[in-house]
Amino acid sequence: MRIVSICPSNTEVVAYLGKTHLLVGVDNYSDFPEEVKQLPKVGPDLSIDIDHVASLNPDLVLASLSVPGMDKNIDGLKKKGLPYIILNPNSLYEISEDIKRVGEAIGEGELGVEKAEGFLKQIADYHNRVQSTPNKPSLYWEWWPKPVFTPGGTNWLTEISELAGGWNIFRDCEEASVQTDWEEVRKRNPDHICMVWVGVKEEKMNPALIRKRPGWEDVDAVKSDRIHVLEESLFCRPSPRLLEGLAKISSILHS
Repeated sequence: MRIVSICPSNTEVVAYLGKTHLLVGVDNYSDFPEEVKQLPKVGPDLSIDIDHVASLNPDLVLASLSVPGMDKNIDGLKKKGLPYIILNPNSLYEISEDIKRVGEAIGEGELGVEKAEGFLKQIADYHNRVQSTPNKPSLYWEWWPKPVFTPGGTNWLTEISELAGGWNIFRDCEEASVQTDWEEVRKRNPDHICMVWVGVKEEKMNPALIRKRPGWEDVDAVKSDRIHVLEESLFCRPSPRLLEGLAKISSILHS
């Protein structure tokens, strides 16, 4: 089977199923696992070269709507008559369902169910582990600094926060992605600040910028020097690699 993935998280679902060898093309941002870096690139995820996708003769295109603007890729796939499915999860359970969907779509339904159950089992293990954790710290996840975007209550990072033994300061907001401002974050006074700027490598993020924000010298996370620069690839992509991110933030909170 020939698969083209046009979103990094979709590529990582294929890898989780152990079927990376079926990929014949990926979007420009797919960088995991290592071997996909050698595959033909069909463009950035917001402006996929549909003609290039078609030239790869895919049996299946794994599309996404995880970022606003991706819908034009879907329109292009429809016009070309290419076979596709859309993955657009917001929760860890929805990610497990997508693992099953992709398994079914590539003729590996049993494998998809097996891997999805393994994914959910690891989540359940974390859930059971943190039930008796006292004094759970508050976390602020910064997806983008200006304008400020952060995950809300219906986002996987709210679940990750709780599974790690903490809680997201914007969990009371219903949206998956919340636009707010520096003053509102300051008022919510997080114990930890997690910098996960979407599309930005960690070496290009500078915690000093956080400390310079007006009034933030009084934020508990800043006073205690609990500003964490984290790999956005482990926290911002709705894929099974979120388990790696969960292990990392759990270790940080309990060190």
